[in-house]
Amino acid sequence: MRNRPRLYVSYASEMALLPTWTQKIAALVFLVILVLIPFGVIPGLGFLADNDWLKILSRVSIFAIGALGLHILSGLAGQVSLGHAFFVGIGAYTAAILGGEVGKGTWGLGLPIWIWLPAAGIVAALIGALIAPTAVRVRGIYLAIVTLGLVFVGEWLFRSLPFITGGAQAGRKFPTFEFRFWQEEVPFLDFTSDGPWFGIQMTSEAKTYILLLVFAIITVIVAKNIQRTRVGRAFMSIRDRDIAAEVMGVADTKHKVMAFALSSALAGVTGALMGAFVGRLVPEGFSLFLSIQFVAALLIGGIGTVTGTLLGATFVLVLPRVVQDLTGLLASTAQTGTGWTAAVANFFVSTAEGDPGIVSTLPGTSPGLNVAQFNLLLYGLLLIAFLIFEPLGLYGIWIRIRNYWKSWPFTY
Repeated sequence: MRNRPRLYVSYASEMALLPTWTQKIAALVFLVILVLIPFGVIPGLGFLADNDWLKILSRVSIFAIGALGLHILSGLAGQVSLGHAFFVGIGAYTAAILGGEVGKGTWGLGLPIWIWLPAAGIVAALIGALIAPTAVRVRGIYLAIVTLGLVFVGEWLFRSLPFITGGAQAGRKFPTFEFRFWQEEVPFLDFTSDGPWFGIQMTSEAKTYILLLVFAIITVIVAKNIQRTRVGRAFMSIRDRDIAAEVMGVADTKHKVMAFALSSALAGVTGALMGAFVGRLVPEGFSLFLSIQFVAALLIGGIGTVTGTLLGATFVLVLPRVVQDLTGLLASTAQTGTGWTAAVANFFVSTAEGDPGIVSTLPGTSPGLNVAQFNLLLYGLLLIAFLIFEPLGLYGIWIRIRNYWKSWPFTY
């Protein structure tokens, strides 16, 4: 009703995907901005149309799909998992076998994307469902340790199957984003080359960004709708108090297995998209650090919410680029600047031998941290800070800002 956006007169209106007109308009505006980014027509955001930034945003879309999978398992069902990278690898190599070409010592069937992409999710979901009954026998930190073991098993397995993965430190080529009806020579829709697309001249990076954005939007809608269904409510009841949920009639083991399967399916799709986007992946890429990145996205963004998961995924993927650009700016200021700006820059960056800066811009080994090491340090510090000071993450910060302005000027 007008001026009373939180007054719901029916259960259907309260459980709507976007229950208020403000949310509907904001979602539409945000979607239009995302679609227009590759064309460089948005004031102040034209730099995002550069190919480098389009690649980063494409990675954000891929990463968001996997993070939403972990959101279903950990955010909704409350099951702690550190084994997400294992299922990402399963999906990636399923896509490599079904969609990749036969190489020297590697398997490949050369099937089209409409086969290898869903198959990556299905195979990962089946393996997740097989592992889940054993994993859900424990809870809390013990469940985290069990799923952590999957990562190490996966690393050994991927290195030991060179006919599938290409072998350690070598990797293999993955199928590309080309749509074919079967195995014809020329695809009817190609995202890997520059050229006109529906009458609009676009680069391959822009085409790929649009494709991955569509996949991410579909995943967001699916994840949001799961949260509104009976299954989603069962997940949340198990998360809040599994014993009470089981007493009330919720099938505990059944729904935990479903959560594992859904999470694994989205992780598998993420791996397939990641392989197709990068082109070549090595088995070492599906490591514990990848799992930690997914966990960091949930904790930094706000666990238990779709919006928070998207914020966290964006933050985790964009942070390294921001740190890299900021380090370059500080290095330039330290070398050419004067006064207090140069002093501050010299404190943070090291540009010469013997310079005691925190981050080193020198090639090779040096006393300071390089940019990659500094990113790892930031992940750790941010996880600690958010868990202590803002458990709801970036979404919690947004809620505070929104509530402040909703009650302004009576903000006490």
